[in-house]
Amino acid sequence: MFRPFSWPALALLCVVSVPAAAQTRQETLLTTDWKFTKGDVPEASQPDFKDAKWQTVSVPHDWAIYGPFDGNNDLQTVKIEQNQEQKATQKAGRTGGLPFIGTGWYRRQLTVPSFGPGKRAVLLFDGAMSDAHVFVNGKEVGAWPYGYNSFSCDITDALRPDGRNVLAVRLRNQPEASRWYPGAGLYRNVHLVVTQDVHVPVWGTYLTTPEINANSAKVKLRTKVETPGIAAQSLRLETEIRDAAGQVVATTTTTLAPPSGQEFEQNLVVPKPQLWSPETPVLYSASSKLYSGDVLKDEYRTSFGIRSFRFEANKGFSLNGQPRKFKGVCNHHDLGPLGAAVNTAALRRQLTLLKDLGCDAIRTTHNMPAPELVTLCDEMGFMLIVESFDEWKKPKVKNGYSQYFDAWSEKDLVNMVHHYRNNPSVIMWSIGNEVPDQWAPGGVAIAQRLQDIVHREDPTRPVTAGMDQFDAAVGNGFAALLDVPGFNYKPSRYPEARAKLPQGFMLGSETASTVSSRGVYKFPVELAKQKKYPDNQSSSYDLEACVWSQTPDEEFVQQDALPYLMGEFVWTGFDYLGEPTPYDEAWPSHSSYFGIMDLAGLPKDRYYLYRSRWNTASPTLHLLPHWTWPGREGQTTPVYCYTNYPSAELFVNGVSQGRQSKAPSDKLQTQFRLMWNDVKYAPGSIKVVAYDAAGKAVAEEEVRTAGQPHHLRLVADHNRLTADGQDLAYITARVEDAQGNLCPNATNQVQFTVRGQGRFRAVANGDATSLELFHQPRMHAFHGQLVATVQATTQAGSVEVKATAKGLPGAVLKLETGSASAPK
Repeated sequence: MFRPFSWPALALLCVVSVPAAAQTRQETLLTTDWKFTKGDVPEASQPDFKDAKWQTVSVPHDWAIYGPFDGNNDLQTVKIEQNQEQKATQKAGRTGGLPFIGTGWYRRQLTVPSFGPGKRAVLLFDGAMSDAHVFVNGKEVGAWPYGYNSFSCDITDALRPDGRNVLAVRLRNQPEASRWYPGAGLYRNVHLVVTQDVHVPVWGTYLTTPEINANSAKVKLRTKVETPGIAAQSLRLETEIRDAAGQVVATTTTTLAPPSGQEFEQNLVVPKPQLWSPETPVLYSASSKLYSGDVLKDEYRTSFGIRSFRFEANKGFSLNGQPRKFKGVCNHHDLGPLGAAVNTAALRRQLTLLKDLGCDAIRTTHNMPAPELVTLCDEMGFMLIVESFDEWKKPKVKNGYSQYFDAWSEKDLVNMVHHYRNNPSVIMWSIGNEVPDQWAPGGVAIAQRLQDIVHREDPTRPVTAGMDQFDAAVGNGFAALLDVPGFNYKPSRYPEARAKLPQGFMLGSETASTVSSRGVYKFPVELAKQKKYPDNQSSSYDLEACVWSQTPDEEFVQQDALPYLMGEFVWTGFDYLGEPTPYDEAWPSHSSYFGIMDLAGLPKDRYYLYRSRWNTASPTLHLLPHWTWPGREGQTTPVYCYTNYPSAELFVNGVSQGRQSKAPSDKLQTQFRLMWNDVKYAPGSIKVVAYDAAGKAVAEEEVRTAGQPHHLRLVADHNRLTADGQDLAYITARVEDAQGNLCPNATNQVQFTVRGQGRFRAVANGDATSLELFHQPRMHAFHGQLVATVQATTQAGSVEVKATAKGLPGAVLKLETGSASAPK
């Protein structure tokens, strides 16, 4: 039965080493000195196995991103029901054309700091792709099949008293196990956590704020304690809460005497709380000291935010009492040219671009995210739907998650919820995406069981799912039982769902699936579904969508009209590896075309369409297409303007083409973009002048016809790096003419050289058809641009980045590296 929902704020769990109590808890990231080989070597689990000839790698590590690309890698012959396909066809690039299939082994020496009697040791894997089996000194200490989830292994009993320990991990990726590029290997971080015998376990706290007002916030902190092999004893937990400035704002002490159990419950009050939101991502921290008698046994820190939200019939979603709609994107987990190997700096760059877009929410499609993403969303201010599965019992692919579902789905959900139920950024849990069980026998019962598990582990957040089979899900009760119905690509049916479902609100959980290639424009300009061209590109006029989906405008008009509709999550924020629709069958396409930004992180034109709606704090004025069209003289070349100004006037070589205003009409697109459809191309320039509501000219933008390539220009996203061995700078290389105009048709090969305290990491150009390898320091420009990634070393100093191209003068850029406290 439906009931109105109001959920309190939650907290961010952060298991960290605390210097003041280093003797009680030590955490080490196991990043270096790993040995790796691809192929199954069963004896590699044994501690005396000789691995000297294996490759030395650092973790996080994606073994498959180095290629080479090949259409025979995971070649799938399949009928994709989600894409409304009527027959099975051969799909070469569905999972990216990268060699991720097979078995891989990782090994390293394992030093366990200060380990001895009275200590416990745990390995925490943030994610391992996939079917992980973990061995310490030849003994299997844990296994986890789902490559996207985090899991831990207690290794205390497997450690040698003399300290000579060997860790080995076996991973296996099956063919036809994914619908996109999953990555391969230890692609997320591995932690070694050493504690006393009496300790707080992994994900051992659960913090909520059940009551919030302007004067105070009640904080309820539940803390689990483990005392393996020790008789029951009296324990004491001292907790203090600090605000963002580090000032203590609340304290409490609680005792736990046997046989009352192994969990503390503490209640504190924070005065005059500062509320967490995307605009004000304020974080607090709770630090708890665990004592046995007078002996400090553990210290555990929980960073959290205070916020409340409601979902109300006919009103939708509100955060901290303020109604709002999600301005969200769906994102896959890969980081373009870095592959699936997680990197905090790369994630921060993505979130920085999304902030400028005006985006305030992310759906982690279609799996659990990296913890670094969730932490950054807490810190930078993004709301999250954390999603679990793309498949339940009824399979989408031959060797997908359905093979594990019965035995592992509850374990996977419990780990997901325990890991992230304290993060203020997490607003909803998603139990699935477009699962065929929507219409299969027993599917409704499965959905109920999964939702009940999530409610049991976290009753403070609602559960959703992305549904694409509208008639089945609405007709059989599947959609009605969810806390929040999420519909994929159904803008025209929202009113019908409102009439038939009891909740009184719903979500565009996946929207648009508009396709485009950065810098590519096709003529004639027309609305099209599943349009294909000989060059395997899609047009950036943003009028081409997939057969199951729409252009952005269809969703916009419904979001504006329906108050019970709580926002949208666009497919997708960034292009990703695999799923090259509409070119699934046309190798060499190996990455998606859906992104608002391309695989290199460069904005497509569509970026500015969404920015004109979502970023209300900054002006947007963007013209398309480029104006370099040799051979099109005199031909119709429509010009579009994406802007948040109400009207604008276009000039071609100084001649007005008239003023356009955004207004409702029978042509849907005119409500959200300004269009001059009859412009004839003539070399020179196009200029748009924007007018405010009073009719005053307030801004302009001009695009000029480019001459021949004359030079390279390098532009860094920031010029100062942290010397931590992980920080990244993204260097955009532009091919420009003598006047500094981008040459939009340039395809020059650019070579990169990095000297000093940095190293070349990767390069990408956003071209879904390019087979050039990301890790080689050279690549052809795609429509005049490409992006190189430079990684800092652990030494402070300077970095010189040089780019060269045949026939053009080279370009040099200087970067600096320093301490983490230095401003970027």
